[in-house]
Amino acid sequence: MNDGIFTVMFYLAAIIAVTAAWGVIYCKNLVHSALFLALCFIAVAGLYALLNADFLAAVQIMVYAGTVVILIVLGIMMTRRVSMDRSNVMEKSSILGAAVVSLLLLVCLLLIFLNVSFVDSAVNDIQDTVGVLAQLLLTHYVLAFEIAAVLLLSAMIGAIVLAKGADEK
Repeated sequence: MNDGIFTVMFYLAAIIAVTAAWGVIYCKNLVHSALFLALCFIAVAGLYALLNADFLAAVQIMVYAGTVVILIVLGIMMTRRVSMDRSNVMEKSSILGAAVVSLLLLVCLLLIFLNVSFVDSAVNDIQDTVGVLAQLLLTHYVLAFEIAAVLLLSAMIGAIVLAKGADEK
């Protein structure tokens, strides 16, 4: 891929991710905030895809943009509120805090760009990221992989028991 196109796609995905993150914070409606969160997750998946991390990009879309955001939207819709218009109330102190954080971020970025020299470096392309990840998980990290699987299984069983109601007969 041409370096110019790669750079434009990177900046476009980064701008979308940052703008969507601001939308999550500053939207007055919680459902709109959740949709901005999904957009932010998809933009981050695009950044992963640009870094040739195709497995992470797919997991980002399936797990975060799909499952987590749907769970958040369902949780919001299940809560009983008469009006969702002013569910994310913003105060003047939060606007001032956002301005201070933005100013500090700008100063940090300026310091980084002024002190770092950008050198063109050769990047080794990984041909098959899923295969390499599977090889590591099923050989070197198999114990941690199995412990995580048992932990997730026990959490799922606990969630089912809590949702069903253990005291019902």
